[in-house]
Amino acid sequence: MSKPFKVCKDVYQVGGADISHHYDCSVYLLDAGDLLLIDSGAGMSFDKLISNMEKLGFDPKKLKSILVTHSHIDHIGSLHRFQKEFGAKIIAHELDADEIEGDGGIAAKAYGVSYTPCHVDLRIKGAEETLQVGKYELKVIHIPGHTPGSIAAYVDIDKQRVLFGQDIHGPYYPAWGADPALAKLSLQKLIDLKADILCEGHFGIYQPASEVKRYIQQYADSL
Repeated sequence: MSKPFKVCKDVYQVGGADISHHYDCSVYLLDAGDLLLIDSGAGMSFDKLISNMEKLGFDPKKLKSILVTHSHIDHIGSLHRFQKEFGAKIIAHELDADEIEGDGGIAAKAYGVSYTPCHVDLRIKGAEETLQVGKYELKVIHIPGHTPGSIAAYVDIDKQRVLFGQDIHGPYYPAWGADPALAKLSLQKLIDLKADILCEGHFGIYQPASEVKRYIQQYADSL
């Protein structure tokens, strides 16, 4: 299994299929003085995620919040543990919040994973919101298509734009809440951000800006 690693200044990958559990999405950490996680994995790797944070020199007790990119089980499974044990504030879009507070939706059933509901502390509304996370402004944008309440986020660090783009690759299954037409528009919105570094939801880190655009464009063109 691979080790957690630094992506760029103040951004780290602490979870993923090769880092924490094969069911997990990519889990990213933003060190803004306060710590913020992007997603939480499928729920079987809580202890491993904690261990990976510690291996990178971080104190999990400094974790203040978790930004949930969407409500599929591979992104939300450990939320309740982080909330219960560290008091982490859960942030998600209002259109996906009910599944997070409910049974985890169809994806939890498809994965065969039991899900423990948790409270969403902050419901993102509308097209864009700015969150102050320690020393950084994190821009959160609504990108419906993968799920109704899918969100991405970006932060500018030392003149580089880092985009947490979530599941750009899809899949775009209507039965799982997807809308391919909306997804195409959302992917164009991500391209227009002109990010220098893309932290994707499952399939790695892409840079520089030309590679970020190429990666997103291929999926937009397929819709």
